[in-house]
Formats: sequence, C-alpha cells, structure tokens
Amino acid sequence: MPVEPPPTDGAPPPPRTPHRRRRFAIWAAVIAAFVAVFGWALRGRSARGGRRGAAAAPVAIRIAAATRSDLPIYLDAIGTVTPLATVSITSQVTGRVFDVHYREGQRVRRGEPLVDIDPRPFAALLLQAQGTLERDLHVLDQARMDRDRFRAAWARRAIARQQLDDQEKLVLQAEGTVKLDRGTVEYDRIQLGYCRIASPIVGRVGLRLVDPGNLVTANAGPVLAVITQLQPISVVFAISEDHLGEVRAQPDHGAGLPVEALDRVQARRLAAGQLIAIDNQIDTTTGTVRLRARFDNADEALFPNQFVNARLRVTTLRGASAVPSAAIQRNADLAFVYLVEAGRVHVQRVTPGAVAGELTQVTDVAPGAVVAISSFEKLRDGAPVAIAGTAAGSAAGSAAGPTAGSAGPAGSAGAPR
Repeated sequence: MPVEPPPTDGAPPPPRTPHRRRRFAIWAAVIAAFVAVFGWALRGRSARGGRRGAAAAPVAIRIAAATRSDLPIYLDAIGTVTPLATVSITSQVTGRVFDVHYREGQRVRRGEPLVDIDPRPFAALLLQAQGTLERDLHVLDQARMDRDRFRAAWARRAIARQQLDDQEKLVLQAEGTVKLDRGTVEYDRIQLGYCRIASPIVGRVGLRLVDPGNLVTANAGPVLAVITQLQPISVVFAISEDHLGEVRAQPDHGAGLPVEALDRVQARRLAAGQLIAIDNQIDTTTGTVRLRARFDNADEALFPNQFVNARLRVTTLRGASAVPSAAIQRNADLAFVYLVEAGRVHVQRVTPGAVAGELTQVTDVAPGAVVAISSFEKLRDGAPVAIAGTAAGSAAGSAAGPTAGSAGPAGSAGAPR
C-alpha cells in the first residue's frame, strides 16, 4: 500500500543530531574555562591576603640597651715570644772536655758551673809565667841597688855621669820586663779560668750538646750549651705605621702601656705585661714597626719562639655611648640600627667608632635606647615586633617604649638605600 508523506505545516525540519552535539561540547568547554579562571583568581587573592596577614604579624626579636661605658682602645697584632737574653756558650780555649755539670732542661743560676775543659796545660803555662816574673823581679831589684850605689858614688864624684845614666836606663828596662811578665801571668790566669765555664745568666739550659772527652777549639768549636732566660721574657710584635702616632702620643711615647698575650684563637689570656720599647725605624717592605713588651712570666705560660696574639691597649674612651656590635647593620657604605619604640622598630643611622670586645661606640643613639639584635632579615622600618619571651607585640611596646624615647626622633629617619 502506498506510504503517505508527512504532514507539512510550514515549520522547518528538526536539525540533525551530530550538529547539536558539537554545539553542546563547545558551550561546555567555554563554561569549564570560565570556572577555571574564576577559581584561579580566587586562590591568588586568598594567597595575597595570607601574605599580607603574615607581614602584619609581629616579628619576634631579641633586644639590648645602649650603655654609657668606658671603652678601651686596643691594637691587635701577631707576636713572637722572644727571650730578653739567649746565650750560646762556646769554648774560649782549645782543649779536651773534662766534665759536663749540667742536665738537660736544668735551671741554672748566674755563675753556676756548666762545663770543665782540661785545665792542666793552662796551669803549667801559668806556672812558667809566674817563674819568669819572679826571676825578673829579682833582676829589677839588683838593678835598683846598683843605681842607688852609683848615685852615692856620683855624689862623691867617684864615677862618671855616664855610668849613672846607663844604670838608670837598665832599671827602666827591668821595670818594663816585669810589667810584661805580669801581663803574661794575668793572661795565663784568664786562660786557666776559661777552662771552667759557668752560666753568665739565670735561665734554663737546653738539650745536651757535648760529652766528656770531646776536643773543642777556641772560638770555633761546637756549641757547648744554650741558656735561655725565661723570667722575665718579652713579646715582639708589629703594628701598622698608621697607628704609630696613636702610641707615641701617649705619655713617655707609649712606654708602660698595658699589653696582653693571648693564645692563637684569642680565647685565653696567657700573660699581662707592658710596652718597653719601640723600634727605631719602620720596615719599608711591610709598612710596620716592631714593638717589644715585657712580661714577668712567673708561671712560664710564655715559651721562647711561641706565636701569640698581642693586644696593646692604647687608651680608654671615657663615658662613650655604645651598643652591642651585633646590633649594627650595614647597607652599602651606611651603618644603622633598629631602635625599638612602642612595639615597632625604626631605622636610625649611626657612625660606628671604637670597638671594644662585643661593644661598639656609636653616635646618634642615647644611652638607654633599646635596639634589636636579631631577626634582621625580617625587619623593616616601622615593622611591629614582639620581644622574645613575651606573649604579644603590645607587651614589647610597653617594655621598650619609655627607654626608646630617649634616643631622639628616630622615626623620622628613612631606611638606608
């Protein structure tokens, strides 16, 4: 049977199914993109709000107060412990070592025997010289007796004047011979004394350098002993020529200024002494001048040739305004501190001066002002702070406010650039 066509009422036919699906997918993608952008914006705003809230939170800091102190001014240098006297003993005569009296490391007094050289050859020479002197003394006596007889004979005109004159010259010759003999005797006595070597100073003997039986040569043989004076002792150190004027400007050109000897890491004081001498010229190769300080060294904490850190106190600044060195911050060529006032910090420029231990002299900060000494990486001019150990920033402000006010109008200072 024939199929009837669909009724036509003038309306367009419905769209095809694939086209409708594509339009639906496009709209869905647009809506998803809009939702994603809106969510990203909300998250960024929330993050910025969180950062602003964190910046507004008080920064926990530690504080310290500026003080009015007497600051000693020091010059630091590397020094060497140098004995005031070191004696290397050698033999002044040629002979065989007869005996060694000292022990290694022994403390010796002045005049204490150290080494004996065989004295017998020198004793024999002295005996010969004494015999010659004795003979010539009798010759001189005989010449004088003859001279006296000739003078009496000349008074009676019994002899010629020439005989008296000759006899007087013979007396003078005999006197010269006796004088020569006396010198020989004295020389031989000294040589005999050199056979017994004694300590010329008070000090400590080093390691043993010679044994009995060794032959030593006068002024050219081996060193028999080395004696070093330990008490007192000195430290020689060098300072820059730029500081020489500061030292010489003190009374007595710096003589008597206190000097401390510290260990290598400057953690322990070894001894305390005083400056006794300044060298007479500047070393042109280093631009430094050497100084010598004297130490009693009663406990022998200083040992010869030991390297130490010498600290010379040049002068003392009386009543200087000082802050802990840790409070001073630097930006390029500017120095500043963070003053704490009413729970906030303010930047205050300062001019650092002398440094004494952990304190530094500063200007523009009054004694009693409170400064921050920690958390500098989080601080900005005007930032709120909380003193470490308090519950809130307001507690810090009430604690620091009265003292910080004495520092002057610090809030007007801008942050250094």
